[in-house]
Amino acid sequence: MRRYLAIALDCYLCLLAAGLLTRPYVHAAETGRAVVLIALPALALSFVNQVLLTAAVRGSAGKLIMGVRVVGLPDARRPGLGQLVRRWLYGLVRPPLQPWYWLRPQPARTCVPRSTSGQHGNPQPGIAQPECPRPGSVADDDVAGLRQVRRGDLRTYRRSVAAHASS
Repeated sequence: MRRYLAIALDCYLCLLAAGLLTRPYVHAAETGRAVVLIALPALALSFVNQVLLTAAVRGSAGKLIMGVRVVGLPDARRPGLGQLVRRWLYGLVRPPLQPWYWLRPQPARTCVPRSTSGQHGNPQPGIAQPECPRPGSVADDDVAGLRQVRRGDLRTYRRSVAAHASS
């Protein structure tokens, strides 16, 4: 729930700041130009908030307020700038296409589980079959290999790793 509140807070803060920055110019412009006058600063502020601020302090404004941090998987490292840019672009493209994703037919995913001997049981020789993904694998979490975690959980994880390393 914190994640979704943080996202909503980020959207609200971004649109509020863009609206306040462009307010003197929007009243004098026609409708089409007013949309562009608000959209461009909103995109720029979104980039600064979601990419640059997250690279600096591991969270956007809304995530910091809600106590959520962004970490790289699998070792809770600081996210890279390339990962953050990919994630930001994916966030811009995915929501407008969401209705299309719901309407299109979903292809059946066929995977071959590992046998007890560690070999894949390929039903057809010479054809590689995809392996079943592990629950919680990076592919299931985020397109850029990042995850949002609570600040307290991140502290607990770091203490646990430090205690394990010292023993």
